[in-house]
Amino acid sequence: MVLEATMIVVDNSESSRNGDYVYCYITSSPQRKSLTMSFSPSRWEAQSDAVNLIFSAKTQANPESSVGLMSMGGKGPEVLVTLTTDFGKILDGIHRTKIRGGTHLTTGIQIAGLALKHRQNKSQRQRIIVFTCSPIAESEKDLVRLAKRMKKNNINIDFIAFGDLEPESTKKLEVFNENIKGGDGSHLAVIPPGPSLLSDHLVTTPILNGDGVAPRGGGDDVGGADGGGGGFEFGVDPSTDPELALALRMSMEEERARQEKEGKAKGERMEGIPEEGQPLLNEQGEASGSGGGDGEKMDEDEKETGEEVKAENKENNEEGKKGGDEGADKMDTA
Repeated sequence: MVLEATMIVVDNSESSRNGDYVYCYITSSPQRKSLTMSFSPSRWEAQSDAVNLIFSAKTQANPESSVGLMSMGGKGPEVLVTLTTDFGKILDGIHRTKIRGGTHLTTGIQIAGLALKHRQNKSQRQRIIVFTCSPIAESEKDLVRLAKRMKKNNINIDFIAFGDLEPESTKKLEVFNENIKGGDGSHLAVIPPGPSLLSDHLVTTPILNGDGVAPRGGGDDVGGADGGGGGFEFGVDPSTDPELALALRMSMEEERARQEKEGKAKGERMEGIPEEGQPLLNEQGEASGSGGGDGEKMDEDEKETGEEVKAENKENNEEGKKGGDEGADKMDTA
């Protein structure tokens, strides 16, 4: 899989307070032994859920890939987490982020590019994923200049535009994407508001599909037991429940090994069974097959033993007869 260093830029401006997206989270209660599902309509919470999904997809595609996090709202862009493989640091950076002010798109992308430039593993490809749900104040000319500069530095940039964006902002992003497209691909995903989770829309886009992540609820079945697996192996999304996915994979490997062992043992047992067309009994009425040679050898041994016994008995008879004749001659002489 692709080895990448990815900087995720989140939009923590005042526009992220909007409630046109749904974020679902589940809490457990050990005392009551129950799960509670809650829905929090917030663009910011939807981004947080999507960041978790992107981190899981990148690190599972290649364990040596690293992900960083920064915000572009408030007084200015801020690097929350440098490139890391520790998911706990990403979560801490999200919880420390405050919603405030407007966005600084151009400056945020430039700082993200500097963070990628100072990555420890230079063999990692560079990628920036930008969430935006605010109006874009930069001019189209400035965005084109920035796109060409990023392309020159071999940096791919993916835009995730969500919320009720103005047509002018969408057009600027399309122009930016046209000028930065390279061999590895830079993508633009425009996700309209709705009742579905932002991450559910995101997982069907080339931004994650390029890393081999199957879409939820669609696509061909990869390895599930039936067609209702949603395209995931065994019907389980590894990014949401990695322990269950690992347990299912280990169970499948053990079952495959057991079947191979049984097949091998069955094949060894079948070697002693006569092939089709071979008579079960020979001409003497004895069993044929692998034991035929031993039976013939035993018959020959018995035959030789019988002949030796007959010869010995004959010699004994002759000696007995000779002894009887000599005794008779002595009696006549007397």
